[in-house]
Amino acid sequence: MKKSILRILLLYIFFCPSLFAAADPHYLTVAQDGSGDFKTINAAIAALPMFNYERTVIYIKNGLYNEKFRIDQDYITLRGESREKTIIRYSLLRTDWIANKDSIGAAVVNLNGDDIVIENMTIENSQPEVGPHAFAIYGTGTRTVIVNCNVLSKGGDTVSLWDYKTGMYYHANCFFEGAVDFVCPRGWCFIKDSKFFEVKQTASIWHAGGFDSSQKFVLRNCAFDGVKGFELGRHHYEAQFYLLDCTFSDSMKDKPIYRVVNADPKQNRPFNWGERYYYYRPQKSGTQYSWLKDNFNSSVNNFKAADITPAWTFDGKWDPESNVGPQIKHFSIGQDKVLIEFDEVVTIIGTPVIETSTGKKLTYASGAGSNLIEFKTNGLLSKDDMKDLRVGNNGQMIGTKASVADRKASLKF
Repeated sequence: MKKSILRILLLYIFFCPSLFAAADPHYLTVAQDGSGDFKTINAAIAALPMFNYERTVIYIKNGLYNEKFRIDQDYITLRGESREKTIIRYSLLRTDWIANKDSIGAAVVNLNGDDIVIENMTIENSQPEVGPHAFAIYGTGTRTVIVNCNVLSKGGDTVSLWDYKTGMYYHANCFFEGAVDFVCPRGWCFIKDSKFFEVKQTASIWHAGGFDSSQKFVLRNCAFDGVKGFELGRHHYEAQFYLLDCTFSDSMKDKPIYRVVNADPKQNRPFNWGERYYYYRPQKSGTQYSWLKDNFNSSVNNFKAADITPAWTFDGKWDPESNVGPQIKHFSIGQDKVLIEFDEVVTIIGTPVIETSTGKKLTYASGAGSNLIEFKTNGLLSKDDMKDLRVGNNGQMIGTKASVADRKASLKF
């Protein structure tokens, strides 16, 4: 009898690993040597709930992961152990995927969720042909963060984040490599402190911003290099480029960012907003090009180059560099509970206990993954008790929206 029970238990463990995931559902570990919760990234993703309401970190230990995957959930962080040694690699041409479609997608990493953060790893589409579409990252969600990563392909459209209506993307300290239009956002995008390497005599960057006139592609303190004769950028739709304090190698062709048009005017998209290509303090090695010059005029644009921040880029809708956590908007006191409303969705880690200056305690009860959090009290409270609050050591409350920092909730009014 005992052997039968043990056999059944082992079968459950083998076939249903998600039932035995990490004790902390906010933090999953992937390790090929079996030292983590899962051996593959796909297994970790399969363990996620269908709808994810709180920030969840999938920590990926060093190793070469020869797999592609799809993330449909929101609020997921993929965090590598090291940029150079945590490698996700898969070989796939877009045309091959179209000919034999699967449910995962045409890229190595396929992102359908919002507020996804990818950090500290290398993602490579290893197909060897130079030029044809070969996505490393493809996404249709908004507020996507990529930091401290190498994102590589020999094909075109290496990083394709294509939520053309509401897409907002932030990248920093990255190395991007590819062929035609290998970084090609639709919507709003801010990239800083990153390097671009073009492997073909084609355009490096591309933008589509036709849904809203404020959509823009901002690059600050970035470096462009590639094969001899590579082009800087182009677009097919309405677009808006800002390149600030960027450097350009002598290999770049003497050709400004340009619009691609079809011989048949009926096939061209509307182009009502005109050429919007702005350069601020460009630096080029070798021969200087007449078009690559500082044309940013603060008096005309009504703002200064220093004002061009991520928050400005995203029109105040999102600031991925902010350290400010959820703020209290309102609270209501009941007989044995307090209901606190924050200005954004809150992730609850552990069991936070809020301590008041009067020595009373509020213990987390419910509401994780929402902006309305309930705390149980150990005695009647007054508004005076709520004036000076702090979180004890039993847990944390952090912002769930994508950011480069863990943003702790503020308990000040």
